[in-house]
Amino acid sequence: MRHHTVLHVVAKILLPLILLFALYVQFHGDFGPGGGFQAGVIFAVGLILYGLIYGVDNLQTAIPPGALRVFMASGVLLYAGVGVLGIFMGGQYLDYGVLAHDPLHGQHWGIFFVELGVGITVASVMTSLFYAFTS
Repeated sequence: MRHHTVLHVVAKILLPLILLFALYVQFHGDFGPGGGFQAGVIFAVGLILYGLIYGVDNLQTAIPPGALRVFMASGVLLYAGVGVLGIFMGGQYLDYGVLAHDPLHGQHWGIFFVELGVGITVASVMTSLFYAFTS
């Protein structure tokens, strides 16, 4: 693979901005447009860009496929765990109102953790699909 200086420089500038934007979309999602799915896709795009520019082997060194499987399972468990926690606290599955002393705060925390689980899962699945197509 030839060394492409312009691509490497542009990627070094864009990657932190892409990942930072993904975090913004993730944490702003319960107040406006965005959320876990969109943030997960944006985060995966940043990782895929890294893999395309620096090589899939370097990306797999940074984030091994085994770690992605753990992240996929963790995201789904976080999503489901918020629902089960609502049941244990006297509500129904994914009833966020019982998660805090005030139903409004419970809604906020419930949506936050559910969207975080979705974001982690989507980013991991998209990156795993990239690994599968490039292997």
